[in-house]
Amino acid sequence: MTTLVMVTIPKDEAKVLAKILLTGKVCACVNILDEVNSLFWWKGKIEEQKESLLLIKTKKLLFPKLECLIKKYHPYDVPEIIGFEIDKINNEYSEWLNKECDNG
Repeated sequence: MTTLVMVTIPKDEAKVLAKILLTGKVCACVNILDEVNSLFWWKGKIEEQKESLLLIKTKKLLFPKLECLIKKYHPYDVPEIIGFEIDKINNEYSEWLNKECDNG
């Protein structure tokens, strides 16, 4: 099963984390969407931050390893790590993704 994981991160740290995840073979691809304007509650007040959004493609069984690496290298105390199972994916992409990810 393929999983899409969303992570927000400061723009200047997005490529660093993406390369750590790819080098660790916990994902096959990371898309970086820059200039995401995030508004959120933090310590009792509304904060606003310019961030990058990482769209990470991985295998469901690798999510725990992926989550561990994100928590280890992410600069936030509480990083956003949200995963969705993908139920529709073309066969060629799925085969490539499974080949590129660690077999766990």
